[in-house]
Amino acid sequence: MLNALDKELLKTIAELDKLPQGAYHIRKNGKTLSRATTANINIETNEKENGITVTIAPGTVNESVHIPVILNQGGLNDVVYNTFIVGEDANVTIIAGCGIQCAGPESQGHEGIHEFHIKRGARVKYIEKHYAGGYGSGKRTMNPTTKVFLEENAQVEMELTQLGGVDEANRVNEAVLGPGSSLLVTERVMTDGDQKAASHNKIILEGDDSRSNMVSRSVIKGKSRQDFYASMVAKARSFGHIECDAIIMDNGTNETIPSLRAEHPDAELSHEASIGKIAGDQLMKLMSMGATYEEAVNTIIQGFLR
Repeated sequence: MLNALDKELLKTIAELDKLPQGAYHIRKNGKTLSRATTANINIETNEKENGITVTIAPGTVNESVHIPVILNQGGLNDVVYNTFIVGEDANVTIIAGCGIQCAGPESQGHEGIHEFHIKRGARVKYIEKHYAGGYGSGKRTMNPTTKVFLEENAQVEMELTQLGGVDEANRVNEAVLGPGSSLLVTERVMTDGDQKAASHNKIILEGDDSRSNMVSRSVIKGKSRQDFYASMVAKARSFGHIECDAIIMDNGTNETIPSLRAEHPDAELSHEASIGKIAGDQLMKLMSMGATYEEAVNTIIQGFLR
């Protein structure tokens, strides 16, 4: 069912070396490869047959669902629409991600459009990793879209990571927060060579006492380019913060634009942004401890992205 390359990709994007316990849906080259459900987590093909609907029962705790995607078919641009409905007071982890293995001259791409409906009091940790590899010359693209709707007192923590090898990415994240809800988004992206990545984010604090923190970490190597755009709109008494930091190496370029808009007198919004290079004193300290230049740079980058 899973060949050696499949297993390697799953290990990279979802930390799986075999089929997981519990609920999961593995998609390969635009088709369902394997699926399993539990008493509390149901997965079924949606009505348009262009994705899945994951329904998590109210009160479900200490369970997870894996939904990785792998591609190794040249010329395929896989588009999938997934919907997640998380019941009241549930507390679950959702592990997604996409891996591309390019072996020829044809382009390969994936567009995952995910919509989350988080019911009252539910808590979700969402982990999404993207990676592209292989020795082929075909262009590798990934364009993920994530839309999150949080009801009263819901909590969502999102870890969005682009590990490398993606030639072009257009990332879109949108969220609407109800009363007392909270959202933490941490995005980590690394590019190299001639790669390009753009991240567009819009968070609406619609309910009283809602809170959100958007954190971006970017490493730009070679002649690559990354652009980060984030807007936060407060429509109620709420708190929001945007933090975006970029390390530029070689001849990389970056544009970072955080935007805040308060539509309520009791809104508290803030942002901080920085673009720079690796500090020389950090390199010297690590090299004085025996690390080579390359090892020191890699240690600093990994710590920054972590």
